[in-house]
Amino acid sequence: MTSVERNGNQKRSLAHKNEKCVGCGICTDICPTESIKLGPVLPIARGIVKMDYINLDNAKCVLCGLCASTCPFNALEFKIDDKNIKELEAYPKWEHEAKIDEESCIYCGHCVKVCPKDAIFLQKVMPERSEFVIGETDINEDKCIYCGMCKDICPAEAIKIEPNDINSSNPEIAKGIRIDESKCVYCGLCRRICPEDAIKIICTTCMYRDEIEEPEIIGDILLNEDQCINCGWCQKICPKDAAVVTKPFEGHIYMDENVECKGDSCHACLDVCPCNAVSIVDTKSSVNPDLCVLCGACKKACPQKCIVIKRDKMNLNNIRSKSWKTRIGQLMEDIS
Repeated sequence: MTSVERNGNQKRSLAHKNEKCVGCGICTDICPTESIKLGPVLPIARGIVKMDYINLDNAKCVLCGLCASTCPFNALEFKIDDKNIKELEAYPKWEHEAKIDEESCIYCGHCVKVCPKDAIFLQKVMPERSEFVIGETDINEDKCIYCGMCKDICPAEAIKIEPNDINSSNPEIAKGIRIDESKCVYCGLCRRICPEDAIKIICTTCMYRDEIEEPEIIGDILLNEDQCINCGWCQKICPKDAAVVTKPFEGHIYMDENVECKGDSCHACLDVCPCNAVSIVDTKSSVNPDLCVLCGACKKACPQKCIVIKRDKMNLNNIRSKSWKTRIGQLMEDIS
């Protein structure tokens, strides 16, 4: 972690948290003193080079806080007298966020699986199936020939045959067979396929269906806002529209058709994208705009310069300084 700190009438400090940084270069784009330099983003993202995405020049930095205010990923922390400027009224505030409505959530876990930053945590408690599936099973081992047909057809994989170590003094094919009633759904397929009529099975679930309560799933889902980058994966994948995401930027991203993309042999944009929004389709890079935050990391890493980003809106409010508005406005211009 690189940092700058100075004491005077106010104690001011700027710290870079590389674990949150995505190498987008927004801070380098707007730094008024050019005291922030972007490192070799692609080798860093690929793990080839072990270093921070950015470098802070202590001699040039004036500790204005502009970089920390505009970083959409909270990778820069600026403090005045040990108080984070995000808590101070005079500084800009990002309005981007992600929320998961627990009332709508069914705890399917899709969002957990796709989140590129592992920012979503799910705790799910399923009801005991024995409370909802009732029945009886019996295998007559005097009749059973251990053919294994019941085991092979069982949809719940509830039947186990214990094989024997066959030799001349022990020519039995198996030691025994059992049905795991914690898995059995009492469907009766095993009974119907058994060539020796060795299996008896009774399903009583249907007889008691009016007395059996509806299964209830209990759970908790937590979104770690400190890790979240508001990419929109959770919103895109959620089958119940329980996740809602407001991104830092609104706009467009597309591939310049006049420039040849070498996506299949390059992978630069795919490797640096913090949102997993890039994929290779028909040997070319393809960006899903629904999953992109328009940070610009892919554009800066692309050696062919074939990615075009147009930002139409920036969800950063409370910019009181005219000079800051001018400087921050540069982020809405074409990204070089």
